[in-house]
Amino acid sequence: MSRKTGQGERRKEKGERGKEAGDKILPFFLLPSRTYSPFRLSIAILLAIGLFACSNPSNKPKPKDKSTEPASESKLTVFGGSFDAIDESGKLLWRVDVKKGRYIKEKEIGEAENPYGELFQDGKVVYKVTADKADIEQNNKQLILILRGKIVATDPVNGVVLRGNELEWRPKEDLLIVRKQLTGKHKQLDAIAQEARVKTREQRVDFIGGVIANSLEPPFQVRTEQLTWQVKQEKLIGDRPLQFFHYKNNQITDRGKGDSADIDLKSKVVSITKNAQIELAEPRVQIVSNSMAWNLKTEIVTTKAPVRVLHVAENMLVTANQGEIRIPQNTVYLQGKVNGVGKRGQSIRSDKLTWYLNNQQVEAQGNVVYQQPEPSLTFTGETATGNIQQEKIVVRSGSNGQRAITNIVPSEPENR
Repeated sequence: MSRKTGQGERRKEKGERGKEAGDKILPFFLLPSRTYSPFRLSIAILLAIGLFACSNPSNKPKPKDKSTEPASESKLTVFGGSFDAIDESGKLLWRVDVKKGRYIKEKEIGEAENPYGELFQDGKVVYKVTADKADIEQNNKQLILILRGKIVATDPVNGVVLRGNELEWRPKEDLLIVRKQLTGKHKQLDAIAQEARVKTREQRVDFIGGVIANSLEPPFQVRTEQLTWQVKQEKLIGDRPLQFFHYKNNQITDRGKGDSADIDLKSKVVSITKNAQIELAEPRVQIVSNSMAWNLKTEIVTTKAPVRVLHVAENMLVTANQGEIRIPQNTVYLQGKVNGVGKRGQSIRSDKLTWYLNNQQVEAQGNVVYQQPEPSLTFTGETATGNIQQEKIVVRSGSNGQRAITNIVPSEPENR
């Protein structure tokens, strides 16, 4: 055998040994392209160097007592690396860059300082994430990223900012969850809740648990257990019992409640669509209907459904088929089978009625019937004006020549 041939065989043998060594090291830091890689190449190289260093016999630590030695974990300290995940089609799902951190291979958990992350959907960044410190947990089989720490997640498109102590990103479900001391902030809305669940494609945020949402202008608050925020449509939707509070100078002026509601954050209209009730502070007036629209800008409440309006202090109740309440003017407009009853049983019926809450004056139109029990009187006509509580009403005939009619019912004599 020639020297040249011998050298060739030795090189071949050396190459085969190198290939075997490479097969042992490679699975620790490089995965096949059809699987999900938790690192970029920079971290993979650092890990490879660390493994080669550990394999040097001169660097091996002295043996310790096995009875007192805890179970070892493969830990890697990373400087300027990132945690990435890629799906089967090669699309990036998330990237979390760290200035300094540690990675525990067995638990697939990273401990990061000052992490900065980007969450991807359909090839675009849907949320940017920052934190002071965070624990990073990756489940590459289920494609889930979990961050724990003081998390700040920002939507770069619509400007929604979510803060909490835990973030979970499930790109296959198009679901971002932020929980634990959650707060949300936007130019239209501030909110707190136990949890926020974000559908990034729909630009929808579901607030869950102890929800308090504040519309900034005009000052208005919603309280409920679950509230859906359609960010692109600028709407809040609630299908659970809700409470509403309208503020002026940091004081509650009016409040309401209902079993379901839609709130247009652009037009500032609250549409209470089930078991609606609004209470004005001054004068104290309760408005009850199955559905109402409350315009916070104009402070006008309207309803096309049967409505009850109660003046609490005067004990005056008026019902009708529909109505409008202008809060700044303290005026109620009612129409359709209007029926008003005063505190002494006096009543007025008409097709339409205007009620001035400040002085209790009324103006009635169409098929007017006024009654009072003592003395027993009935007036009918086309219009009426006056004060029902003071029993001072003027009933007039209409322009068609119809006369006003007065019926006096004398009281029965006492038996002697």
